[in-house]
Amino acid sequence: MIFVSQFISFGIERFPPPDFEPGTYTMPQATKPLPRAHYWEYIDMALLLLALSLASYFVHKKRSRKHIFWLALFSIFYFGFIRKGCVCPIGSIQNVTLALFNNGYLVPFSVVFFFLLPLMFTLFFGRTFCAAVCPLGAIQDIVVWKPVKIKPWLENGLRIIPFVYLGLAVLFAATGSAFVICEYDPFISFYRLSGSVNMLALGGIFLVIGMFLGRPYCRFFCPYGAILSILSRFSKWNVYLTSEDCVRCQICDVACPYGAIASPTPISQENNPKISRWSIFGVIGLTILLTIGGAYFGGKLSVPFSKVNYVVSLAERIAGEESGKYKGQTDESKTFREKGGSIEELYADALKIRGNFATGGAIFGAFIGLIVGLKLIENRFTPQTNIYEPDRASCVACGRCYSYCPREIVRVRNLFKLRSIKKQE
Repeated sequence: MIFVSQFISFGIERFPPPDFEPGTYTMPQATKPLPRAHYWEYIDMALLLLALSLASYFVHKKRSRKHIFWLALFSIFYFGFIRKGCVCPIGSIQNVTLALFNNGYLVPFSVVFFFLLPLMFTLFFGRTFCAAVCPLGAIQDIVVWKPVKIKPWLENGLRIIPFVYLGLAVLFAATGSAFVICEYDPFISFYRLSGSVNMLALGGIFLVIGMFLGRPYCRFFCPYGAILSILSRFSKWNVYLTSEDCVRCQICDVACPYGAIASPTPISQENNPKISRWSIFGVIGLTILLTIGGAYFGGKLSVPFSKVNYVVSLAERIAGEESGKYKGQTDESKTFREKGGSIEELYADALKIRGNFATGGAIFGAFIGLIVGLKLIENRFTPQTNIYEPDRASCVACGRCYSYCPREIVRVRNLFKLRSIKKQE
């Protein structure tokens, strides 16, 4: 997010403004924000490391909802209002993507650090970044009031949206077209106490909805959360309850506002290997078809997608004016013509970018088709269990289940008794 303004200005200044007759116009003096002191970047990185370490400790060792809550308040205060949402691991997806596909774009080390460190912690400790470090998630967490449950089939369907958002963000950033995550961040205007009325209203809507539907942005939109949900499946440690003593009281499931508690599944009494084998082949075959079909339709979407790019949209406008389709000129096309820009070069650049969109659109479509197929496989072959336990992918480690699980309460109480006895000895 931190370099969005520079990125946009690069696209705008490709065609300099027209010359004006002397004395007819006074060019305004350009203003630039004061540069940040370098030591602030080190402070930000150090605090991110400290916050992630504390969150992991509070989740896995202290197992304390109270400590997680206070850390979340600190993240809202510092990473939110003090640092105004930047640098943001969510928006850094775009910076890193653009740097990978554009040799002329250099991404600062601090941005890479903010992008990679939560991913590394997730591989070891699960989604502790979501628990109390991310200011976007933290502010939604503290407004939860009377959360309602939604149907599992609807929950699973909506959880595909973050992957669509992720794919689009990567596609537009890789082609140098837009930073859509930053442009439509619902909380950045709130943390900066500025911005358009529409974005402030959008953030307010998310918070109001979040009172009744836990973390709506995190669960159903956040592209970084989509990455974390994949990595958390392979994490070394995750949130767990006292599974060996689970009495299936369902209190943890009721207490979790995020639908992240996996319910017991009935253990089948019959095991027909032929049916099981054909089921596996069928779902895998469907996944392959969805991936191929997604690649096809994604390639078809490359034309409307490419119109987001400034060069492509300008080339289409110039072509329309040349053919008589459009009457008059826009400010952009007028500027281009007055500066003597080469229409042939503009068309060539636009065709090259549209070709990049054709390739990227096919990859995007294949990615979404694969995700849908994997979701079907996951739903079809859910591991059988007879207890309630946090789901690795969707659990954001908020710690609420610790406070409500009766077995966990007894465990903590016995632990305090044991420590008291040891002190007396």
